[in-house]
This record gives sequence, C-alpha cells and structure tokens, in this order.
Amino acid sequence: MQMAVENPEPLLEVTGLSVEFRTERGWTKVLDDVGFSLGRGRTLALVGESGSGKTVTSLAVMGLLPPRGSRLVGSVRLDGRELVGMPESKLIETRGRDIGMIFQEPRRSLNPAFTVGEQIAEVVRRHDGLSRKDAWSRAVEMLDAVQIPEAARRARHYPHEFSGGMCQRVMLAGALVCRPQLLIADEPTTALDVTVQARMLKLMNDLQADSDLSILFITHDLAVVSEMADDVAVMYAGQLVEQAPIDELLVRPQHPYTAGLLASSPDVQGTVERMRHIPGSVPAVGNWPSGCRFHPRCEYARGGQCDSDPAVLLQVGRGRLSRCLRTSELTLQGVQT
Repeated sequence: MQMAVENPEPLLEVTGLSVEFRTERGWTKVLDDVGFSLGRGRTLALVGESGSGKTVTSLAVMGLLPPRGSRLVGSVRLDGRELVGMPESKLIETRGRDIGMIFQEPRRSLNPAFTVGEQIAEVVRRHDGLSRKDAWSRAVEMLDAVQIPEAARRARHYPHEFSGGMCQRVMLAGALVCRPQLLIADEPTTALDVTVQARMLKLMNDLQADSDLSILFITHDLAVVSEMADDVAVMYAGQLVEQAPIDELLVRPQHPYTAGLLASSPDVQGTVERMRHIPGSVPAVGNWPSGCRFHPRCEYARGGQCDSDPAVLLQVGRGRLSRCLRTSELTLQGVQT
C-alpha cells in the first residue's frame, strides 16, 4: 500500500493496521491494512457508514481493544513513539496525558456517582500528579474553557444535572485537561441538535487554534467534515478507500463510494431534491465480497474486473489515494460550487 504523507514528521502515523476479532467461527478480520497520517495542529476526518471500521480504528490507536478477543498487527506511532506492543502501564500514561478521547454518548462515559469536577480533577491528579486543590482548580479552569457557565459552581454538579450538549462539553474538558497533543473525537456531535452541534464544532476549532491540537475526527456526516477537517480518509468495509485534502475531495472525489456519500448528504449538496442514496448496505464483517468490496453497490462496477480483481490503494495525485480499479477511467461528481 502506498501512503501520502504531507507532513514529513506527522504527529500520528498509522501504517498497515489490521485487526481481527475472535468470533464463534474463529478469527475474523475487521480492519485490513489501514494507514494514514495526521500532522500537528491539523484535523483528519475518518468518514464512512456504520460498520466501516472507524471506531475500531480509533480504539486500536488508543490501545483499547480487548486483549483476549482481538489481534492487531501494524504500526501506530505518536510523536515518533510506537504504541503497538507498548506495555499497558506506559499506554495508561499515554492515554489522557498525550491522547484525549471523547465519545458520542457522554452520559455513558461519565460516572453518575461523582460530580463532573471530581471526575476531571481525578484525570489531572493521575497524570500530572497535582494536589487535590490544584487539580480541582485545573478542572474548573477547563470547564470554563469549554464555556460551561458558572464553571466553579457547576463543577459540583452531577452528570444528570447537565443537558446532552453540556455533558459533551464536560467530556471535552476531561479529554483536554492534561493538554494532550492528540484528541480523538468519535461521533461527538451525533446526539446533538443542529444549534448545539454548531457550537460544539466552533468550540473544538477554537481550542485547536489556541493549543496547536491535532484532531482525529470520526463521523459519518460529511457536512460536519466540511466544517472541521483539513484532510479526509474515507473507510468502507474495514478498508481505507480514499484519502484527500477536504477541498479536493468535496469537488473531485476519486472513489464511487465517496461520490455516493456526497450525493446522499443533503447538508453538503444544499437541497434535499438533489440528494440520492447508495443502494444496499455495508456488508457484514466476515462476509466481504471478492474483488472490490464496494462493487455490489457500485453503479460503475464492471463484471469480470471489479468483482474479481483485488482493489489496491494507489496514489492518484499529490496527497491523494484511491482504492478503485477504474479510477483512471471515471470522472465522478462532487459538490456543485
């Protein structure tokens, strides 16, 4: 697999990442040779439908896959340090201090038995060794930074006393309280209404600008990607199928799946009338078709080629990759400008 690395010294570099899970039928591959890089102070969006492998990729980067039920090969390097094979004690130090993560269901990640201030302060005490008093002050400071009104008072409240949007801000405060280099955000705006979502995205952009933070942003929503990302990696059926700078991908997609995602997103297309849908669904893990995994749903698939020949990820331009057997023949429609 060829990789396009824009920054010669990326903060995060993932190479040849493959993951298998133990199932009743034996070991089943769920990620297949995934690779990408993320520069300092930049945002890379991992995009794809549910079941594409986005969350598994993020958990693999964090070292959070179940050790007895999964097998991983490949390389995950953060600031030059290899995370794959790193002792668990070192990984625990890295998570929170160097990598922060927020999830799409914040209430399930917050402990209902402790105040939000206590939960954030505990992160600081564990990773930075601050006293209880100093850790509490840092927690309040971070809640204020993510624009929680009356942060000193609200720090003493429990998760159930916050709205969904405010809980997500609390999660963001906890993820960034130790000033990590990398933030992994897994569908952080999915459960939020449009207004709250817009505020959350602006907040993340502002915090990134202030701290040179790198963000791995995982979503199925291309409208969100157009506001957040510098670069995009599109995933389908456990594989990376396209990677490109956001502006180029929106206008000139190089893979039919990417073009389909753009056409099926009303917020990107601008009108519901122009919206189309991709027929079928992502194949179940372990039941991937031969040849190009997207060919059963692809209007451009050619029998005897796309259903049999392996689709390899190739460089199709500066900073651009595509896993399509017909890339050189197709001119795909992006967003109309």
